[in-house]
Amino acid sequence: MTLEFIPPAKPILGEDERKAVDAVIASGMVAQGPQVHSFEEEFSAQVVDGVECVAVNSGTSALHIGLLASGIGAGDEVIVPSFTFAATGNSVALTGAKPVFADVDPNTFCLDPASVEASITESTKGILPVHLYGLPANLDEIRAIADKHGVQLFEDCAQAHAASINGKHVGTFGAFGAFSFYPTKNMTSGEGGMITTSDPEVARKARMIRNQGMEKRYANEFVGLNNRMTDIHASIGRVQLGKLAGWTKIRQDNAAFLSQNITEAVTPTVPEGYVHVYHQYTIRVEGATGEERDRFVTALKEEHQVGSGVYYPIPNHRLPSLAPYAPGLELPNTEKVAAECVSLPVHPSLSQADLERIAEAVNKAAKAGA
Repeated sequence: MTLEFIPPAKPILGEDERKAVDAVIASGMVAQGPQVHSFEEEFSAQVVDGVECVAVNSGTSALHIGLLASGIGAGDEVIVPSFTFAATGNSVALTGAKPVFADVDPNTFCLDPASVEASITESTKGILPVHLYGLPANLDEIRAIADKHGVQLFEDCAQAHAASINGKHVGTFGAFGAFSFYPTKNMTSGEGGMITTSDPEVARKARMIRNQGMEKRYANEFVGLNNRMTDIHASIGRVQLGKLAGWTKIRQDNAAFLSQNITEAVTPTVPEGYVHVYHQYTIRVEGATGEERDRFVTALKEEHQVGSGVYYPIPNHRLPSLAPYAPGLELPNTEKVAAECVSLPVHPSLSQADLERIAEAVNKAAKAGA
């Protein structure tokens, strides 16, 4: 019997989303309008403890505009992880500031506070941790470092919708948070992003920057961007938001099963008081080189029909686009996890049989590789 392939990710879009889009098209108001406003209010209430929300056209735009609205620009430095998607460093560079790459904790994959502290200079104006794979970064220690040095704290929440630390949701700790609604995220709007902030001035500036620098029509106060979300995208996001809590619970249950049954690889660490939302379920093939990890991934697919993802095999500080900001930089933990990490399917569409096959495949492939 031929096994059916288990994809590493599977966006869930159906009749509810189609009806919402049809209603927007029928209304004639397809650009930024009432759907965007409602999406902002609902996301605020359900995901970020009531702070202000500003919808934009991508997660990268959310980062870029959030940084601009927070006053980041030429001559500034912002500390970021190297083990993440390039959008984090790109967004800093796009403001004219310098991304400064710090190392990560190999157990959580998030910024290591000690490396952050060592990266502070007179030019540091902000720290931008990424809540990678759905696990919040160590914000208590990182915020203490930010406060000690008088710099701002920002949050890249692109993968961490509804994640929290001791009951406080990500996106509410710093000057702003930035979420993504790309199709493979825990919820989607087709494409889009959200800026979250408790600072009314950051929110006001963000709304202006996304709309050509205007608060009043044709009264442009500064040079801005055209990064608005459309009502079509917001209508999808509103439907998905209503399903987020249920999908998150399934992801967490799936992750719990995998952690209980995978014995031949290092499974995710979740510190006490932290809520992981498992955008990815990421294991480490401990001690593997990148080539050995890639053979493991091939075995999962070819021998067991289990898809997986290798995210960020080239750390940001070695990418041709960002390496000029980090000449000679060495980040040993980043290099280690970039070689060892594999993200397994954890999405809500998995069956119990799928989960059992994933765990069995990982254990067999890891033993064979050893």
